[in-house]
Amino acid sequence: MTLTSADTPLYNHPLPEIEEWLRRLGCQQDPKQLHCWYIERPSWKAQLCLEIEDLTVIYLQSGEGGRNLQRSFKYALSRQDIENAVFSGP
Repeated sequence: MTLTSADTPLYNHPLPEIEEWLRRLGCQQDPKQLHCWYIERPSWKAQLCLEIEDLTVIYLQSGEGGRNLQRSFKYALSRQDIENAVFSGP
């Protein structure tokens, strides 16, 4: 599958493309909550959820005292901007 240009806002990507993009980045879809995905990297792990108005990322046990860090990214951002922000880690 060819993805829409990386500089295109995420809201202009069809859902199957967004799902393919997440798979290519190593994310695994939650079988019970299909709008949520998990990613694990050597220094961090996170849950990504495709919410109604934004992509919510929870970096698990990455904050002060092992707390979770939550960030949200509006779909108006380009796929590349979201990728750079989310996958650079907490």
